[in-house]
Amino acid sequence: MKADTLLYRIINSRWFSQQGAVSSQAFRPRIRDNKKLSAYDGDRIRPEDAFNHYPKHPSLPLPVGVLAVTVAECRTLELSVVSDPDAFPEHVLIDFSAWGTSQIHKKAKRLRNAAVKRGWLFQTVP
Repeated sequence: MKADTLLYRIINSRWFSQQGAVSSQAFRPRIRDNKKLSAYDGDRIRPEDAFNHYPKHPSLPLPVGVLAVTVAECRTLELSVVSDPDAFPEHVLIDFSAWGTSQIHKKAKRLRNAAVKRGWLFQTVP
């Protein structure tokens, strides 16, 4: 991956308010994921295809669109990005494991801000 590679995050309805705001939770890894945030490698898949690949199941929140950060934005925050093709070929992980809860929250907000500034790359709701 290059510094300008886009890393797509599927934004679900839990992270998207009716006022159109995106929660920083969308860019915060869960503890059960070992502090690693799943994303799609934008060099290997288009935003709409990533959206369509995302699991749709009645027990999961509805996906509403795709936002992205770059590898460089992650590196600026001292977050490494590694390919994880065992899950699926386009899968990458943004690694927050070196950081505690407070720093994870701050870094997630900065990633969210960068993604929102970039804008939606694919969206199903206006």
